[in-house]
Amino acid sequence: MKNKDIKKVTTCLTVILTCVFTISVINTKNPNAVQTSSTAAISDKKIEWGIKRGDNHEQPDLGSENKRIIDKYDGISMGNSEKPYVYLTFDCGYEAGYTEKILEVLKQNDVKATFFITGHYLNSATDLVKRMIDDGHIIGNHTADHICMPEVSNEEIKEDVMELHIALYDKFGYEMKYIRPPEGTYSERTIAYTNTLGYKTVMWSFAYDDWDENKQGREDYGKKKILDNVHNGEVMLLHATSKDNSNILDYCIKEIKNMGYEFRSIDEFEK
Repeated sequence: MKNKDIKKVTTCLTVILTCVFTISVINTKNPNAVQTSSTAAISDKKIEWGIKRGDNHEQPDLGSENKRIIDKYDGISMGNSEKPYVYLTFDCGYEAGYTEKILEVLKQNDVKATFFITGHYLNSATDLVKRMIDDGHIIGNHTADHICMPEVSNEEIKEDVMELHIALYDKFGYEMKYIRPPEGTYSERTIAYTNTLGYKTVMWSFAYDDWDENKQGREDYGKKKILDNVHNGEVMLLHATSKDNSNILDYCIKEIKNMGYEFRSIDEFEK
């Protein structure tokens, strides 16, 4: 081999080794990075899901960034604007004693909902989770420990999400496929990563301050909030920890149906 050829080979090897070393350093410094070339530039900006409510039962404004990310990763937040469908979901961080009544109301009204549970909920209210499954409802993943996903690494997300996934499967042979980020806090990275775990992210197009235990005893307020904001394609978020919700749910379901809307399962979601 001629000297000039040896020089060329040496130069090529140097470039390759430099690239490998650079990539290794980048990955070490940023453990949250999704380690594929196609996702290397994904933003890790922390975002809190929020909406701007519409008037006269118009669909709300989800915000351009929210909508861009949820659409990009085939998530669920609000359905078809021409279809009078409502998708009912509940967040269940812990059991406050009202879910059994909620389940009975849903059964009486033939409505299927999605319940996003935590690891604590599964362990402390196992019988209620079993009833949800037996009644034909969907169980969604709200993470084992209600973590703020943008604040932890991909490995920590995987550990927390899959801990609950495996625990529920071991108990009931039920495999979850929908996830709701705790507190609606997410980043593009976290949604992209939970997609790789086989999960579809579900946000919402309606919620109100029903989660606050200090703000119960306002049933007329709850009815008005829920009924005034019904809209086509609504993904409704309620908290099963709310005593008010357990008392007004039957009335609200019947009124929403009387208004011409149809309750549908998330499995039947239409964009």
